[in-house]
Amino acid sequence: MRKRPLTPGYIFFYLLFLPDTWQIVIAVAAALVVAPHLLRPDMGPAGMAIVHVMIAGIVYVISAPVGRRISQYLQKFILKK
Repeated sequence: MRKRPLTPGYIFFYLLFLPDTWQIVIAVAAALVVAPHLLRPDMGPAGMAIVHVMIAGIVYVISAPVGRRISQYLQKFILKK
């Protein structure tokens, strides 16, 4: 079987249908929204980074079913299966 060429369209749709992509998007958005409410003024840059990473990591794990459902919906909608 011939190997499929890596075109921009192939990469775009691969990322679009990958559940991990949606988990990362949800995790980053949650970290950007929630973290400022949890930060204290006495925290340094390292503390702020740790809070952002911790929130992103927790939300990434929790959002696995959501990412899977988004991917399935997009596959059905775009591929018309």
